[in-house]
Amino acid sequence: MLRNRSSSPAANQKNFRQVSGFTATCLLISNVVGSGIFTTTGFMVRDVGDPWLILLLWVVGALLALAGAVCYSELGTALPMVGGEYIYLRHAYSPFLGFLSGWASFTVGFGAAIAAGAVSFSSYLLQLISPNIEPLMVSKVLALGLVWTFTAVHVAGVGPGGLVQQILTVLKVGLILGLITAAFALGNGNWTNMTPPKPVTDPSFGVMFVSLIFVIYAYSGWNTAGYIAGEMTNPERNIPRTMIGGTLLVGLLYLALNLVYFYALPVSAIATPPLLPVAEKASVALFGPMAGYFVTVMLCISIAGSVSAMIWAGPRVYYAMAKDGLFPAFFSKTRGVGGAPQRSIILQSLWATILILSGTFEQLVIYSGVILAFFTALAVGAVIVLRYRNPQLVRPYKVPLYPFVPALYIMVSVMIVIYTGMERPTESAWAMATVLTGIPLYFLMRPAIGDNRSA
Repeated sequence: MLRNRSSSPAANQKNFRQVSGFTATCLLISNVVGSGIFTTTGFMVRDVGDPWLILLLWVVGALLALAGAVCYSELGTALPMVGGEYIYLRHAYSPFLGFLSGWASFTVGFGAAIAAGAVSFSSYLLQLISPNIEPLMVSKVLALGLVWTFTAVHVAGVGPGGLVQQILTVLKVGLILGLITAAFALGNGNWTNMTPPKPVTDPSFGVMFVSLIFVIYAYSGWNTAGYIAGEMTNPERNIPRTMIGGTLLVGLLYLALNLVYFYALPVSAIATPPLLPVAEKASVALFGPMAGYFVTVMLCISIAGSVSAMIWAGPRVYYAMAKDGLFPAFFSKTRGVGGAPQRSIILQSLWATILILSGTFEQLVIYSGVILAFFTALAVGAVIVLRYRNPQLVRPYKVPLYPFVPALYIMVSVMIVIYTGMERPTESAWAMATVLTGIPLYFLMRPAIGDNRSA
């Protein structure tokens, strides 16, 4: 049984806490607000059709993310170490499940997401500098340049990485707020666009839950503070403030942006291909053709901030695994006291580089929502498991309305996984296969784990 906060070897790390609550909030916002909010609503309009129902789905997604943030706040303050879900699953269940969550983070959660974000960045950047041509090699070079630029920044240390993250996040949020304000104050929109088209065909539950996957994808990253909890100042106070406050702010931004889309265009126009550039289509309708360039610049900055945040947060998982003997010890080294886990950062960027060059990362991104829903549900379940197994564990923050909040989150996540499996069996099967590939790796490394296997 877990006795206290320091029962895991990863808990014994001598991290110098230097990440402030503001920097952690910037990291969370940058990680969450990538390209999802600017691209996914078009697909939802095609499948669901009703603007009010789509807004409801974004509210449900915000509430689900908030419920998860509340549960992770209890886990993060009780176990204030770097590693996120890996730490929570290792302590609540077993090193085996912790390892699988870390493997999923490496292959899909961070690795594929970084690759996809970098390629999206290069695609939008090429629209600005060369809109009529997109050479494949130039696109890959730009994507790799983005990844390795931020890799160098975060290898340099938490200080430089935090400063860059603050600048990118403030710039990103400022541009989004500027777009929202200008849309309603100056834009050529019409609130009658909110009227549902007739006749309206009620979508099935399966379609609704698949649409919710798009929303969850756009909200993914609300748990970022858990990955750097061991580096945050005053974690008992800053972890809940960062997770809950940051998630609420993102939820409000998302709702406002979706209102901008529906204010700018009728449902039929949003659902007309191409579906992906919904933010660009809305801005052009509101302000004219030149507005498309502004949105493209905003997308480049937004995606760059998200890639930077993932390059910062992800390696903390592999670093914690290496400290516990569940990953090669080579990746547990840091640069000085409280320094960045340089080797883990470089490892993750090398994997992202392979995915960018091979192009195989696209399938990983499609089904990543299933994997994220599965492991976050397990992590939220750790709140209940640890309350039962270790009631003496110090919990500076406790989930309100326990056990209703974690139980509701788990129930909705299970339904999402089930309905996605029914509606998109191929992607779900690939998701399961990706996780299962980690099983032989765990048992290959098991002899080196030794006494660290105890949770």
